[in-house]
Amino acid sequence: MAGWGSFLAALLVFMLSHVIPARPAVRERLIDTLGRTGYFAAYSTFSLAVLTWLIIAAAQAPYVEVIPPLAVFRWVPLLVMPVVCWLAVAGLVIQNPFSFGGLGRKPFDPDNPGLLRTTRHPILVALMLWAFAHILANGSLSHVILFGLFAGFAWMGMALIDRRKQRQLGQDWERLSRNTARLSLRIPKPLPRAWVWLTAIVSYAVLLHLHAPLIGLSPLP
Repeated sequence: MAGWGSFLAALLVFMLSHVIPARPAVRERLIDTLGRTGYFAAYSTFSLAVLTWLIIAAAQAPYVEVIPPLAVFRWVPLLVMPVVCWLAVAGLVIQNPFSFGGLGRKPFDPDNPGLLRTTRHPILVALMLWAFAHILANGSLSHVILFGLFAGFAWMGMALIDRRKQRQLGQDWERLSRNTARLSLRIPKPLPRAWVWLTAIVSYAVLLHLHAPLIGLSPLP
């Protein structure tokens, strides 16, 4: 296990940072203290910092090959990440009574669910796509563990959150969710506004630019 200490520590902190705030009592107390917007801003900043630490620790862990480093796999994240950025931005800026996100001010309209017509869990779908893409491009044992856990967390999280929301919403669940889907290929209606697409493109460009200095590896093939 020599050389694995930092990776395991980062993985533990990351998991705890998602398990503990997910407890209703803890989450509600934090929201009461920081306000809804303050809570999401602080939690997102902390999560990104821990995620950066975890990714760096995985890159520095001893190399054990699981998936061969084929050149074609290096293209997968480049093609998938624009979709990931779009889902993340579009999911954060809407009101979402079903899952993560919810920074938007416009009330959710069950007759015009927008992105939620495609998926009630845009942030989790973005996480899952990001993880699968990076498993192929980084086939070492530490990265397979890292990204495999992320993908599994996202996939199971969608089902768990749906069940929890059904209990919380009761009879309102059918009315609110009737035009939404856990995960589908349906086109969002209405589509996100132009500034959401622009923000996603800028976010993708920033990630490309910062990947090498932060992670230590160029994302370009």
